[in-house]
Amino acid sequence: MTLAKDMKEFLAVAEVAAMASGSRIREGWRQVKQIQFKSPVDLVTTIDRQSEEIIVDILQKRFPNHSILAEEETTITGPQSNYRWIIDPLDGTTNFAHSYPRFCISIALEREGEIIVGLVYDPLREETFKAIRGLGSFLNDSPIQPSKVAEVDQALLATGFPYDRREKASFYLTFLKAFLISSQGIRCNGSAALDLCYLACGRLDGFWEFSLRSWDTAAASLIVQEAGGVLSDFSGNTFSIWGQETLGSNGLIHNEMRRIIQEAKHVDSPKVD
Repeated sequence: MTLAKDMKEFLAVAEVAAMASGSRIREGWRQVKQIQFKSPVDLVTTIDRQSEEIIVDILQKRFPNHSILAEEETTITGPQSNYRWIIDPLDGTTNFAHSYPRFCISIALEREGEIIVGLVYDPLREETFKAIRGLGSFLNDSPIQPSKVAEVDQALLATGFPYDRREKASFYLTFLKAFLISSQGIRCNGSAALDLCYLACGRLDGFWEFSLRSWDTAAASLIVQEAGGVLSDFSGNTFSIWGQETLGSNGLIHNEMRRIIQEAKHVDSPKVD
C-alpha cells in the first residue's frame, strides 16, 4: 500500500472516530454537566473523557502499533512509534459546559514529527474540516481556501485567551486593543481549532493566540496550510504545534498582523513577570 493510500485510510478511520464521539457529544451538550476543574478557568467534563475513550478505542483497534497523545491524559507509546495520533476530544470545553454551541473534535496524525492527516469535526453543524498533506483541504467534500482580504483594516480576526489570563490580563489586552484599533472586527469564540478552520475556509481572515497546546492546533494547522493559509509564530518564524505563539492568516495580511503584534509588544506593553 502506498503512503497516499495509507493516509486516505488514516483519514477515513479518524472520521469514523470523530463521528462516533460526536454522537455522544450531541447527546450530552444540553444536559446537566458533571464538571471538574483543572484550574479556576480550565474545565473538564465527563463527556470530554467519554469522547476521548471512544476515539482512542477506535484508533487502537485499527492501528494497534501507533502511539497516542490526547488532552485528557491518554498517552500510549506504540511499537510503531513513528506514527502518533494527537487528539483533542472536545475543543471548547468551557463552551460545552455552558451549552454554548461552539466546540469540536480534533484528530491529527503525526509521522516522524510531521503532521500528515488532520480532521476537525463540528458535531452540531455536522461540518468536517479535513486535510492530507500534499492533497489539499476540504469542508465535508468541497475544497476550501482562505479569503482574499488584503488589509487588516478590512479583516475579521479571531483570538482566545490562555488559562493564565486572570494573572496576565493587561498583557493580553494590549494585543486585543492593537487589533481592535486596526481591524474590522474581532471574535473570541472559545475554540482555537474551529477558528483556524474558519480561517482556512475564508470565514475569518486572521487569528492569533498565546499558549495553545499541541492538541489544539495539530489538525487545524495542517488544514490551514493545505488550504493555502499561512502560520508562524509572532516573529514570523516557522510554526510549531509545540510552540507558545500561533499567528495564522490568509497570507495576504500576515506581515501586517505580525507588525501590529511586534509594535504592541513594545509600545505601552506592561511588564510580565
